[in-house]
Amino acid sequence: MKKAFITGINGQDGSYLTEHLISMGYEVGGLVRRSSVAENQTYRINHLEKDIKTFYGDLIDKSSIDKALRAFKPDYIFNLAAQSHVRLSFDMPAFTAQVNSFGALNVFESVKEICPEARVYQASSSEMFGSSVDPDNFQRETTAMHPVSPYGCSKLYAYSIARNYRKSYGLFISNGILFNHESPRRGKNFVTAKVVQGALDIKYGRTDKLEMGNLESFRDWGHSSDYTKAMIKLLNHSEPEDIVISTGKAHSVKELCKVVFNYLGLEYKDHVVINKKYFRPEELPYLQGDSKKGRELLSWEPEYTFKTLLIDMINEFEKEYL
Repeated sequence: MKKAFITGINGQDGSYLTEHLISMGYEVGGLVRRSSVAENQTYRINHLEKDIKTFYGDLIDKSSIDKALRAFKPDYIFNLAAQSHVRLSFDMPAFTAQVNSFGALNVFESVKEICPEARVYQASSSEMFGSSVDPDNFQRETTAMHPVSPYGCSKLYAYSIARNYRKSYGLFISNGILFNHESPRRGKNFVTAKVVQGALDIKYGRTDKLEMGNLESFRDWGHSSDYTKAMIKLLNHSEPEDIVISTGKAHSVKELCKVVFNYLGLEYKDHVVINKKYFRPEELPYLQGDSKKGRELLSWEPEYTFKTLLIDMINEFEKEYL
């Protein structure tokens, strides 16, 4: 039985990844960062409690990573833990760098010292591309990277040091350059979940308005369940690779609002208002990924569309109101 270890196992991606791995016969363990509200820290994986082994730790505490890896002895390591909110990275740039950049470095150092034969997945991000877009309006593995947020910068360091450790020490480290991916397990302070929650609050009379930031930003949105399947395929590939995972279709925040409100029988223009406090200090206007390499190399295709992703979120969130 192969053993897979996940940092950030209790996050959106970690929970779906755990389900997929268990269904494939893997033994799964993971690192959980302690929260002061204990009932919230593992709610995404409580249904898997009997099938997994968790360790308390933090990416900025290398000793906790060392202890977990020595105890679990993994064949596969998925480094998903991060300060993952782009807007908040402007408020907490140093913390974002510590967790996302030096945290990843800690993981690679621990692997080098404890389990150098393990295969490692590094969760890289489309935010690394920033303002850089190829002439055909796509971003791909060869696109220049010019991040425009502390989050994007921190992820670019982790991406770069992953490649360095791969070449310098012969470690099997692959970068999954994932574009935006959402699900019913997405935190409510991310834009997709915020719009779905806000529209439902309006439908059920809890409020009449939804305050939003820039509606003209375009993102390539997919489903976390689809993308975590690609992570597994990437680590099972014969050689380490840097791969873009995306749907290849960009949609604006305005279109996101329109689809969600229309599905609930509402007109978004009657309820959405702009509040400048939700704008980023430097806006990222457009992300659209070319995942041709990954689809061909990994035989991967997303099952969800933009609309079915949002419907999945709406149907799950609406259970709270019924």
